[in-house]
Amino acid sequence: MPSTLSARARLLATGGDRKTDAKDALHVAQVALFRHDLRPVVQEDQTTILRLLTERRDDLVHERTRVLNRLHAVLRDLLPGGAPTGLSVDKATALMKGIRPVTATDNCRRDIARDLLADLRRLDRQVKDNEAEMREAVAATRTTLTTPPGLGIVLAAKVLGHVGASAGSPPSTTSSPATPAARPWTPPAATTSVTGSTPAATAR
Repeated sequence: MPSTLSARARLLATGGDRKTDAKDALHVAQVALFRHDLRPVVQEDQTTILRLLTERRDDLVHERTRVLNRLHAVLRDLLPGGAPTGLSVDKATALMKGIRPVTATDNCRRDIARDLLADLRRLDRQVKDNEAEMREAVAATRTTLTTPPGLGIVLAAKVLGHVGASAGSPPSTTSSPATPAARPWTPPAATTSVTGSTPAATAR
């Protein structure tokens, strides 16, 4: 439940707005009783695992980006002309082999670059392991989200983890009751008058 809803209930309640545990519990219960648009509390399932894995992957990717930027800045000070853009582990390894420090400061920069390169390799392994766990968790849900082209494991895991398993559940195979077929329309038969003539003939 959003904390703003219970806070509004506390402000609108009589007897002042003093905050206590008992009053907080009462206001939360009142809001839950009259608000039917709140998200229900459900038992943790496979979607919770997917949400945890996707959040962990986001943290790893952000940390990898930070380490890569830091490594690029250190190599920029070690190499004439700076380090090229689009730096990767293989490119950084090749650049490190050609570095010949002259001063003690450059030696310190090289040691820091080695540590950052080791951190980058570790983060790459962790991202790869995380995606493997994510693939197994998505397969356990038996979802159909990965069927359309262009929708990979990571995006499917994020959708399932934050929306729920119903977002990728296969369509129900139960058919709805058949509606009666429409009967063809036929024009009404011409009625005859008491004298035995049709209305058209009578009009003439």
